[in-house]
Amino acid sequence: MGKITVETCEIEGLKVITPTVFGDARGYFMETYHYNDYKEAGIPEVFVQDNQSASGKGVLRGLHFQKQFPQDKLVRVIRGEVFDVAVDLRKDSKTYGKWYGVLLSEENKKQFFIPKNFAHGFLVLSDYAEFCYKCTDFYHPDDEGGILYNDPAIGVEWPIPEGMELILSEKDTRWGTLAEQNF
Repeated sequence: MGKITVETCEIEGLKVITPTVFGDARGYFMETYHYNDYKEAGIPEVFVQDNQSASGKGVLRGLHFQKQFPQDKLVRVIRGEVFDVAVDLRKDSKTYGKWYGVLLSEENKKQFFIPKNFAHGFLVLSDYAEFCYKCTDFYHPDDEGGILYNDPAIGVEWPIPEGMELILSEKDTRWGTLAEQNF
């Protein structure tokens, strides 16, 4: 191994990955994903789809999940900075309804592994951000679910700077609370 460092989180299954970055006067090189390294680190999932989004400051995407076709996700930021959040939706988990957040940026190059049956979202803190994620199942538009980003029962502590205006999609303003979900 040696090419990645994996930190476990207080919510079982969530992992923060820091790749080894090889830099010199020309710039840097890093492997963003190598199946064998991730398998050795306890992440043996096979990813079938890669996605990328671009967003401006104040954009909050989420909290999203797939109902019948849940996805493991490996997410990272290639430009800018976001606060990334995962919420445990596993009914039998001792951390059901709990959240964990991590700062992902082009500078720290950290990745966040989010297992199936978690809701996921992020807030863009920089003027602009490009966000990449690998998924273990294909996106099914009719299977999408969501939870309000500000559900008080979950209590995500979004780092919203004073004066920042949040920008949400129409659907992200209409999701219900965790208590209103039918898992």
